[in-house]
Amino acid sequence: MSQVEESIEVGVPVHTAYDQWTQFETFPAFMSGVDRIEQRTDTLTHWVTSVNGVRREFDAEITEQIPDERVAWTTVSGEARQAGVVTFHRLDDSHTKVMLQMEFQPEGVTETVGDKLGFVKRQTKGDLERFKEFIEERGPETGGRRGVVL
Repeated sequence: MSQVEESIEVGVPVHTAYDQWTQFETFPAFMSGVDRIEQRTDTLTHWVTSVNGVRREFDAEITEQIPDERVAWTTVSGEARQAGVVTFHRLDDSHTKVMLQMEFQPEGVTETVGDKLGFVKRQTKGDLERFKEFIEERGPETGGRRGVVL
């Protein structure tokens, strides 16, 4: 398994960052390689991704969710193996640190080489930078999932 850890400070309150992150269907707006996400149940999402011409579909289960604090997941079926957690840290009333930690299993030679060259780390950093732009330009979130999963 490979690991990546990245964080970014965003200029919004912690509840805004958290609520926007839990609107999984908006991920294609700021996550490169994510074509579509469907929230099928309170804890199950279906992902369709395309990275470097490789299309994959998989299901991920939310294994832990605490409003304004964290969302953890693991894949449960499909063509990808990963698990991770996103945590939200209040810096002050209008700033939040968003930290992403993820473990993943590269598939095949191309993904293994890409991982060794830092492709996933750069992609994750870019995704968080686009999330920052997305949330700061968008203004208040339009919803979000506030339920608890333990």
